[in-house]
Amino acid sequence: MSGWAEGFAVLQDWSVLAMVPIGVLLGVSIGAIPGLSATVGMAMFLPFTFTLDPLTGLVLLLGIYNGACYAGAIPAVLINTPGTPSSAATTLDGYPMAQKGRAGEALTLSLLASVAGGLIGTALLAFFAPVLARYALSFGTPEYFAIAVLALTIIASIGGGQISKGFVAAALGLLIASIGFDPVAGFPRLSFGSSDLSGGIQLIPLLVGIFGMAEALTQLERAIASRLDRREIGGFGIGAGWARRLLPTTAGASAIGFGTGMLPGVGGDIGGYIAYNEAKRFGGAAAPFGQGEPRGVVAAEAANNASNMGSLVPTFALGIPGNTQAAVLLGALLIAGVQPGPGLFNTAPELIYGSFLGMALAYLCLLAIGLLGIRLWIRVIRIPSVYLWPIVILFCVVGAYAVRNTTFDVLVMLLAGVLGYLMTKARYPVAPLLIAVIVGPIAEENFRRSMILHQGSYEWLLQPLTASILAFAAASLVFSAWRHRGRARAEREMAR
Repeated sequence: MSGWAEGFAVLQDWSVLAMVPIGVLLGVSIGAIPGLSATVGMAMFLPFTFTLDPLTGLVLLLGIYNGACYAGAIPAVLINTPGTPSSAATTLDGYPMAQKGRAGEALTLSLLASVAGGLIGTALLAFFAPVLARYALSFGTPEYFAIAVLALTIIASIGGGQISKGFVAAALGLLIASIGFDPVAGFPRLSFGSSDLSGGIQLIPLLVGIFGMAEALTQLERAIASRLDRREIGGFGIGAGWARRLLPTTAGASAIGFGTGMLPGVGGDIGGYIAYNEAKRFGGAAAPFGQGEPRGVVAAEAANNASNMGSLVPTFALGIPGNTQAAVLLGALLIAGVQPGPGLFNTAPELIYGSFLGMALAYLCLLAIGLLGIRLWIRVIRIPSVYLWPIVILFCVVGAYAVRNTTFDVLVMLLAGVLGYLMTKARYPVAPLLIAVIVGPIAEENFRRSMILHQGSYEWLLQPLTASILAFAAASLVFSAWRHRGRARAEREMAR
């Protein structure tokens, strides 16, 4: 039986199918609220997948992922505040459309572009991930070490305004990952005689704290409720003429978004801006981009949803998270006892191909839910933060405790929340910490195994493929440093 047939067979289970609309509904409700990003939502509900089988839990999280990434466009259009980081480029033309009384049209365009970009991205994911996985099956421990190093160096690109802050966060993540038993020798490290620490830091409490609790603390400190402008929303129809005109923009932006998403650490926000810039460049000087141009909304939304699917290529094929949301998905698989990577296409094809089909179904559900409930989601962003964030904190505490029914996990979650809050205040990125926690052990284990296999010699680092990947990692680091230096120089010149 082919992988597609196995995936289709397991997807017919009612418990799996039910998670598709549930996940999408949760995702849309979460993404429509500024501050509650897809990562926060996935981290909040990650503990509830602990009792589900791997595919059911994965489908739930993917539904939240897809729904939240679309719904970030709702506040981006209505109040000029992206609900999720990937919707940042949507504000450039979405909010000007709302100012002209065309908010309903902008919301419809964002929904259709999100669904189209997501479906195109899912199709490309289903094509490229198995190809990369087949190639990766020939990788040994040296190659996996090199890939892990590449993922860690690309962290520099998501380190915010300073590369150094990204690497400080990554170093902290590596330190957290080293707590517990040594993966090769088996002795406890950094446990300080504590039986709780000797087992290592559990991923779920860390994830829930670093994203959910930290964001709740940040938002409660601000205590600012989003207010929806009462101007006319306008009609939600776009007309057949516009639909035909927007097809080339949708296809091109989806391809750009998927390509950028495949690069670990790049993210949908960057893909959205690149696609927006290309749409503006090809639109001509007469096109009113930045003043309420529908193609700007379509390009940004199609790209960021396709980028989300692109980020899952290294996640499924190599076991390397493409972004923070993919890192949460990897955590869910690891917690369920599933080892991500190329071997998964042979050992559990029903999980991989069932996920592909589940994602396509989630986008179709998103289309129906979005069209039927678009007026409801407009009301969601009016929820006062004074009511919302205490509920989020309650979810975080319950979720952390539910993992092993221990107060130690709740303590870890609370400490992680405080850490994430302080990092945000000091403008240190949290994403490098999370990626380092997941990728660090992969790098360490494969490095030490390679040293054992080669009897302490470092010659394996000079193997052609390993050396090529490490050279690319070094080049990406140099490029990131050069780009950040150029940006800092430009900012200094503008300040003068």
